[in-house]
Amino acid sequence: MATIPEFNLDLIKKYDKAGPRYTSYPTAVVFNEEFKVDAYIKQAKLSNKANKNQPISLYFHIPFCDTLCFFCACNKIATKKRDKADKYLDYLEKEMIILSKLYDKNRVVEQMHFGGGTPTFLTDAQFERMMALIGKYFPLIDTDKRDYSIEIDPRSVTKQSIKKLSSYGFNRFSLGVQDVNPVVQKAVNRIQPTEMTSDIIAACQSVNARSISVDLIYGLPFQSLESFAKTVDAVIEMSPDRFSVFNYAHMPHLFSPQKRIKSEDLPKPEEKLAILQMSIEKLTKAGYVYIGMDHFAKPDDELAIAQANGSLQRNFQGYTTHAELDLVAIGVSSISSVNHSFSQNVKSLEQYYSLLDNGQLPIYRGYLLNGDDLLRKAVIQEIACQFTLDFKAVEKKHQIVFKVYFAKEMKDLSDMQDDGLLVMDDNQLSVTSAGRILVRHICMVFDIYLRKQSSQRFSKVI
Repeated sequence: MATIPEFNLDLIKKYDKAGPRYTSYPTAVVFNEEFKVDAYIKQAKLSNKANKNQPISLYFHIPFCDTLCFFCACNKIATKKRDKADKYLDYLEKEMIILSKLYDKNRVVEQMHFGGGTPTFLTDAQFERMMALIGKYFPLIDTDKRDYSIEIDPRSVTKQSIKKLSSYGFNRFSLGVQDVNPVVQKAVNRIQPTEMTSDIIAACQSVNARSISVDLIYGLPFQSLESFAKTVDAVIEMSPDRFSVFNYAHMPHLFSPQKRIKSEDLPKPEEKLAILQMSIEKLTKAGYVYIGMDHFAKPDDELAIAQANGSLQRNFQGYTTHAELDLVAIGVSSISSVNHSFSQNVKSLEQYYSLLDNGQLPIYRGYLLNGDDLLRKAVIQEIACQFTLDFKAVEKKHQIVFKVYFAKEMKDLSDMQDDGLLVMDDNQLSVTSAGRILVRHICMVFDIYLRKQSSQRFSKVI
């Protein structure tokens, strides 16, 4: 039976500091421009040798949005002009032509994800063209192993378009909802009637989607404990397979759309904590399993099953069962993970188009993991996904003496044990029910780059 996280206010107040979400380790702040295109190509070739016949994962970034949500921190372009996507597809094809030559044709696409922006910004004709292009350059599959997901804006799809997406092979759908309260929606410029969201979730269910995920955000302007409780209840009634309940990080100095949100309209820290506690209680009472880091899933969902059997992983899309696959990312600002390396594309369309016009991959920075990175990555992933860490297993795999290699970390962990976040013996570490909400902070103990960080680069954990 899954452990229900314990909401310990004193611990949360003590440990609620800024930190990464660990969709990668090292995190993107470590990426550097010394990692160039040639380094990526080398890693792709090495991967073909090391991972012969292993499937790959594709990620496509569609940066366009019809309207601008004021809370958004994604790389996006707000426009009403759908024809802008035609040119973008031209350049996605240019990138696919180059990339497809780097990977063996027998490495089929087992996982694919469309993110944004708003992937469903594309018209039916544009989407049909894009799927044809992907199929032209990469070996898509149509077996039960297919894990193809897409982020959808309920305001930009219909029941018919959901059926069309299903016919293209998409079997996982992620919906942005954030809040169903009209006052909150107006304040963040995202008007989305509850009935619309309910209808689109039902449409996804009607095509037998393997999972339907809903994103909620707490800490938005004019939210209250009472109002957000109604939001959680309303979405539970729609019965999605997964929930993500994210903390809104107000950082207008980094994300200009957030300048339209007034700080005085945001709920106070105490109210935010009460909202989070209520959300956890309602979701767990409704039968959802707390996966970790703001994520919940039904007990029969693949994420909950993977966590129970020890196979859960994390990558740039969050919790997954496919993180061992090379992730080939395509599109502006997208991040690849290939053969123990990370690489990121340029962030502006102008640079993206210019580099591809010159026949170059649009990579502008990246990072090649060393032995210490791989060790710490494995440790952080195990804690984040399983809430446990077997010291002996780590020692055997990486040929180290755990308590010697991680002598400094053991001191920090000992302090956390005194506070009740975890329990340790000579063989393993286990995160307590009170520590599960703060698992990011436990992971941070092993992040050697945080010690070298001179300025705050992350949002708060809670």
